[in-house]
Amino acid sequence: MEFQKSVIELIKMRTSSRSYDQKNIESIKLKKLKDYITKINEETKLRVRFIFTQSNDNDVKQVKKMGTYGVISGANSFIIGILDKEEKDALEFGYLFEKIVLFATDLGLQTCWLGGTFNKSNFEQNMSLLDNEFIPIVSPVGIKKEKPRVFESAMRALVGANKRKPWSELFFVADSLAPLNEDSAGQYAVPLEMVRLGPSASNKQPWRIIKEENTYHFYLSRTKGYGVTGYDMQKNDIGIAKCHFELSANELGLKGTWVEIKKISTPNDWEYCCSWFN
Repeated sequence: MEFQKSVIELIKMRTSSRSYDQKNIESIKLKKLKDYITKINEETKLRVRFIFTQSNDNDVKQVKKMGTYGVISGANSFIIGILDKEEKDALEFGYLFEKIVLFATDLGLQTCWLGGTFNKSNFEQNMSLLDNEFIPIVSPVGIKKEKPRVFESAMRALVGANKRKPWSELFFVADSLAPLNEDSAGQYAVPLEMVRLGPSASNKQPWRIIKEENTYHFYLSRTKGYGVTGYDMQKNDIGIAKCHFELSANELGLKGTWVEIKKISTPNDWEYCCSWFN
């Protein structure tokens, strides 16, 4: 087991935290997190590397340089995803990063996905990247401040952080016209619900899933006007959905495998991504 706690409970309990108390992470937790990041780096075939960076009390200037435009306060530790500029698999990147985020949650640490609200050039300078690398995603990691800032509460309200689309808008049977309900989903009702609860860029929730007999097809329904500039954030979101679905299915003993179907009908203006076959 990768996690000490139920991954289903971890998905339910995790929220984005933007205010931290500036305490360093306990050494035992820090070692476990670093070891897990190393494991992810060693196992993936993606041209990516994830790193953990922590500034001590004397590195206040460095923390300020690694700017988040005021979105994050008090954080002195970050998980940073570094991707090869030629690597286009944002879906797999999102899948891997979410596994790290959930592992941090299992350790009792708080996180917050950042894609567009951090100063990329400052982070890249501090990380001494190779010429062929860039940073698409970072997350602060640490202890949540007990009393969040008014700004954080306002920001959560602005993006509707606690709101999720209903099943009828996300999950379907056979095509995009017949909604899938929880009773019809049977044992897969929980993995699907874990997809529904997942975080996404600006809380757009772009995942759509069609159940066809023993297969669940994952699609991306892009948000109009939400462009792709350098990194496909919404494809990244599908990676988060894939992670939640797979880990919760495995926890429930629902065995399956991921496949990519070459010829498949794609409803509306959706984009086909992958399928879970069981």
